[in-house]
Order: sequence, then C-alpha cells, then structure tokens
Amino acid sequence: MRRNTIVFLIILAVTVVAAAIVFPLNGGLIFNKPVQLGLDLSGGVHLVYQADLSGIPAEEQNSAMDSDVAAITQRVDAFGVTNPVIQRVGSNRIIVELAGIQDIEKAKQLIGQTAVLEFGELTTENDPAVKWTNDLGSWKPAMGALNGQQVELTSAYFEQNTYVTANPTTGAIVLVFKWSSDGAKLSQEITTRLIGKQLGIFSGNEGLKAEDGHFIAPVVQEAISSTGEITGLSQNDATTLSKLLNAGRIPVPLDPVYEQTVSPIAGAHFVELAFRGAIIALILVFLFMAIYYKLPGVLAGIALVIYAILNLAVYKIWPGSITLTLAGIAGFVTSMGMAVDANVLIFERMKEEIRSGRTVGASIEAGFKRAWTAIWDTAMTTVIACVILLILGNSVISSGLISGFAITLLIGVVLSMITAITMTRTFLRLFIGTSIADKPEIFTTIGGK
Repeated sequence: MRRNTIVFLIILAVTVVAAAIVFPLNGGLIFNKPVQLGLDLSGGVHLVYQADLSGIPAEEQNSAMDSDVAAITQRVDAFGVTNPVIQRVGSNRIIVELAGIQDIEKAKQLIGQTAVLEFGELTTENDPAVKWTNDLGSWKPAMGALNGQQVELTSAYFEQNTYVTANPTTGAIVLVFKWSSDGAKLSQEITTRLIGKQLGIFSGNEGLKAEDGHFIAPVVQEAISSTGEITGLSQNDATTLSKLLNAGRIPVPLDPVYEQTVSPIAGAHFVELAFRGAIIALILVFLFMAIYYKLPGVLAGIALVIYAILNLAVYKIWPGSITLTLAGIAGFVTSMGMAVDANVLIFERMKEEIRSGRTVGASIEAGFKRAWTAIWDTAMTTVIACVILLILGNSVISSGLISGFAITLLIGVVLSMITAITMTRTFLRLFIGTSIADKPEIFTTIGGK
C-alpha cells in the first residue's frame, strides 16, 4: 500500500508538471512553448522551386539537389521556422512549405538568397570587367591568384562561424568573419593591393547597404589574412546576414516556379472549435464510463484527462516540437479511443472476477493481469503500423500528413498503455482495504450482480 501511495504521488507530480507545460496553450508556464500548428491549420506559404542544373555534370546532379535541400533545411531551421516541409519532387524541383508565414516575399528571400557575398574593387566605367555600378562608381570583382588561376574573392571562403558583436570603444555593430586557408591567401593578396582604397561588398546584383541606405565599401587600412570585419550594418541586418552565412549556401541556383499563400483549410477558428470539441468528447466519455462502470469508470475518466494533458505536453517538449495538422489531430483522437478501449477490457475482466466471488482487491489484480495480453498485442500491432507509416511518410512518399498522423498515434498508444495500466490500477488500489471495497456493486457494470 505504501508503494502504491508513492506511485500515486509521482503520478500527481507528473500531472502538475505536464499541466504547467500545456497551459496556457499559446505558451505554457514551463518552457513557454505554444502548440505548433501545421500549414492546414495555421496557414502559411507553399513554394515550388526549379533548380538550374545546366552547369552541373549529370553524375553530380543528384548530390547537388540533395545539397540544395540540406542547405534550405539548415537555413530555415536557423531562422526558427518550426517543422517545415522541404522535399524533392522529380529530378530538379523542390517543394517548400512554411507554416505560420504569410509573407511570400519574406519566405522567398529567406530560402532563395545564395548568402554568398562578393567583394569588388573600383575600376573605370569602360572596363569590360565591370559587374556593378552604384553611387560610388563602377566595380569589378576583386580577383586573386589561387592554384595558378585568377579567382574571385567571395564569402564562399568564409568559415561558417561568423558572429555579431559590438565595438568596445564606439559601440558600433560588427560582423566578424574568418577566412578559410584559400580565402586567407586571396584576401592577403587583394587587400595588400588595395591598401588605402575601397573594397566593395555585394550581395547578388546589389551593393550591400547599411541601415541608413549607404553602400558598404570600407577603405582597406592594412592587409587582411585571417579574420575580417564588416561594419555599418544595423543589429537586425548584421544578425540576419550572419545567420544566412552560417546556415549553408545553396550550390545550385533555384528559380521559383509556383508560389501560394495557404489559408487554414478548416478556417481561422478551427483550433478553438477543435479544443472545445475535445473537451466535450472527454466529458461525454467521462459520463458514459462513470454511469456504466461506476467507480472504475470515474477513475478511468480521470486517467483519460491526465492522458490528454500528457499528450499535449509531449507535443510541446518533443525535440523540434510536434506540428499538429488535421491528420495529426486524427491520430490523437484515434489514440484516445484506444486508451478508453484498454480500460474497457480491464473492467470487463474485473467484472467477471467479482461475479465469480473473488474479493474486489483480488479482482482488480486479476482483471489487469488477464487484460494485459490483449492490450499489449493491440498496442504492439498499432506501434508497428505507426513505424511503417513513419518510414513511408519520411522517405518513400515524403508525406507530412502521413508522418503527422503516425507520430501522434504512436505517442498516444504508448501513453495510453501507461495511463490504463499504471494510473487506473494505482487509483483503484487506493480503495483496497477501505469500506468502499466491501461494496462490490460499485465496481461492476450496470446490471452486474
């Protein structure tokens, strides 16, 4: 009995912690993480990109596309977009779905930027090598010798460990970068040549601009070989640029061929309505179990409420968080049905034991023991099905809907076994040895004798 009390106190503590993680739903007292909603519930952006593989040898195109997907994934993760859908379609297309983002241009900027800065030096406007023109003049790529060839100095030679800091004297924002070994050689040659002259910094076809709109082209004070600094950026611009530079570069150029802002499929109020529906369903199940199974039904209803709270807590604390979609909610509801079914099996076995003349305490233990095999078999077959669905959803057919259904159902099945076997049994054991245990009619179904 003492052991059962300890287990009960542990269940109570876990429930309190889980409730603090879950409520309020848009944050939580612990971790302060909202429930993440998928594209079909919260809306978002759906983009399709086509890769330009014309300059890639045929035998390298597949790995180049994989590198693009990896770079986009790393970049999106760096900017805190939760559980994006990024997958290849065919030989040269990539689908990107970002839940919760409504600004297509912002999403395209986040995904499509190559994050490669180019460095330029001033030249005459008649120079055939001119690549950029701005208020400061005409610019050509800054070139240096590397392995016997003239190559352009770009941020492709940056180590991916740039960071933003502030000048301790002036407080100015500074983006600090470090050259690779090849970059150090190029930088040493080029900056030595340009001492006292401006070194322009360009992103795509435009010069990199500071917050006040002026082009960033610092005057080289001394040769730079190992580390360098970019100044003149605002805190936000410097942070964004640093993340892009560190998040991976897209090796194959991508062109957007389709873009769409996706509205929530079920409407803006669906989540609220679904939450209300779940509460109503829990109440109805609670009432049915209480009326039909009496005291065990009431205890099972309490365990079911705890089960729902635990599910939501796991969704929030799961690494990367679980993104709830319509399919994911379906998996959660299905797992609730299985949790109730497990309790029904147990209570029917208990009823048979009590009717055979055994004591309530003995009937409780025998009921759980006899029902365990059926519960285990049902749970394991469902777990196997979930694993297969996860494999299919993540690799073979790359479907986020299938993966969402499988992961929520898998979590639910595991938790349902815990709540049915551990929690309900612990609650029932609290009554063994009390006057209530002397009334077997309280532990049997309607009509049971």
